[in-house]
Amino acid sequence: MTELVSIAERIAAKLIANKQTISVAESSTGGLISASLLAVPGASAYFIGGGVIYTRDARSVLMDIPNDAMRGIRSASEPYAQLLASQIRQRLSTDWGLSETGASGPTGNRYGDAAGHSCMAVAGPQQQVITLETGSNDRQANMQAFAKAALELLLKNLSR
Repeated sequence: MTELVSIAERIAAKLIANKQTISVAESSTGGLISASLLAVPGASAYFIGGGVIYTRDARSVLMDIPNDAMRGIRSASEPYAQLLASQIRQRLSTDWGLSETGASGPTGNRYGDAAGHSCMAVAGPQQQVITLETGSNDRQANMQAFAKAALELLLKNLSR
């Protein structure tokens, strides 16, 4: 967690300096992204909220994304990651939305993605979506790797 908090500290400094806010919708990281951002003292200046969107029910209730809006989009994909980032940003009225969705392991998901597959997106003044493939089935290591990649993606976009 120390490495994640170190990245989060740099993110916090940029968000505070720019008077910007962030919201997070994460899945296979299980809250690690939010926990890292909240571990920085003064997080209330920039962190508005978020959720672990792990199931279809959570997507529907917490994100207000109906099943018909998912037509042609599958979970653990770049389009879904972008939808989550945009939706959490809109729902919580933040400057930035950050999302992560994937398969942490030890097995792949029902969509055919192998363990170690994750898609992350940033929505805000900059938009970017990436896919990470760790090639590992180590659930905890993947969760850490996914959270680190998502935080680094946000930091990169804050620096543009």
